[in-house]
Amino acid sequence: MNQRRFGRGVSSALALTPRRRALHAWALAAAAVALGVWPRARAAEATTLVGAAEAGDVAGLRRLLDAGTPVDTRDRRRRTALLAATHANRVEAARLLIEHGADVNAKDDMQDSPFLYAAAEGRLEILRLTLAAGADLKSINRYGGNALIPAAHHGHLETVRELLKTRIDIDHVNRLGWTALLEAIILGDGGTTHTEIVRLLVAHGANVNLPDAQGVTPLSHAERRAQRPIADILRRAAVIARP
Repeated sequence: MNQRRFGRGVSSALALTPRRRALHAWALAAAAVALGVWPRARAAEATTLVGAAEAGDVAGLRRLLDAGTPVDTRDRRRRTALLAATHANRVEAARLLIEHGADVNAKDDMQDSPFLYAAAEGRLEILRLTLAAGADLKSINRYGGNALIPAAHHGHLETVRELLKTRIDIDHVNRLGWTALLEAIILGDGGTTHTEIVRLLVAHGANVNLPDAQGVTPLSHAERRAQRPIADILRRAAVIARP
């Protein structure tokens, strides 16, 4: 068998029944190893699956998965197809991949996972899918933060609300020394959305007295930024929290 015939074999495999397709895939794999083209074949396979996911090509994804392409095959950036679908907010592609067992916690070279990225970028529907599929609430991003911190920072109100339904650590501290509450204040704009996020965090038990790495409290940060509604929320919570 030469490499040209091997390539034709890959194309013809899609026309087979599922059982014959599995046998055919095994035979092709053996031939690929013998020919020394297996690494290239796997790279092309990953590019095709990830590309289909990113484009939202659900029919193409289904064909590839039915043909035996591993659901967590990665591209050169170590992205799985599910992470690519999350990047592009391809909800139905993500749903199909998760139904086929895609790992919602698999990280790429940037330490993003489908769960972490969906939370950070407010991909609410995909976030819900990852939570239902066993998202690791303790997983952290490249800044050492959990999923709640960037969601609060970026003002993704409904994402924050969704995460607060879980047992995620509300007072987790990232490498900058910030909690979700601190990040909502320091990196937020002090507007209506970030004020509501602060209110939600406080209502769910966020420690309003936990300072940053320099010892500055959330209230001090809010006052420095003239975030009056947020400062009022923190003052009331601080009074309630006193022994």
